[in-house]
Amino acid sequence: MDREREHLDGLLDRARGGDRDALIELIEACAGRVRARIASKITPHLRSSIDEDDVMQVTYLEVVTRLDTFVGGGSAGFFAWMSRLAENNLIDAVRMLTADKRPDPKKRVGSAPISDEDSSACALIDLIGVTVTTPSEGVRGNEIREILNRVLMRLPPDYATVIRLYDLQGHSISEVAAELNRSEGAVYMLRARAHDRLRELLPGESRFFSTGDASA
Repeated sequence: MDREREHLDGLLDRARGGDRDALIELIEACAGRVRARIASKITPHLRSSIDEDDVMQVTYLEVVTRLDTFVGGGSAGFFAWMSRLAENNLIDAVRMLTADKRPDPKKRVGSAPISDEDSSACALIDLIGVTVTTPSEGVRGNEIREILNRVLMRLPPDYATVIRLYDLQGHSISEVAAELNRSEGAVYMLRARAHDRLRELLPGESRFFSTGDASA
């Protein structure tokens, strides 16, 4: 056991130093236990919409793209962190499957009439809890959309696709799932994680934005 832990600790050190092969090996070493924990939390009535493979696919992406947020604790800490990511993905998928919240196209940021495309961008900003820090007349819908488009280009491709198709263009969840060749449950998880990234990135992209207390 000590030898295995030392091996995993070594993989973690290499992964945090930028060794992608070491990160993949570490993920594979932890995946089975994480998957088993998730499987036990998925009730029978949810399995028509989501399963542990859906959760793990999104979790792998999160681990790869968010390793810099892991704070320590060795390989045991890494396993706990990866487990929390997976559990949070499952929780968000269940929440969105039951609520299926969609941005309200009637919401506006600013007083001037704006296009449907601009309206969807403004509604998304409102939905994820990012507030406009300048007076409403100081920022127009097209400016919001342009800033949002810049931030979307910084997201993993699947995250950006979900936002563009579902939140901005109004496609159904089944249409987005078909486009990405993923389950509807996986799309909801991708959407939740994409919203998280937008909350993080938008305030740094423009002085117009700050993070509020609302959540998607």
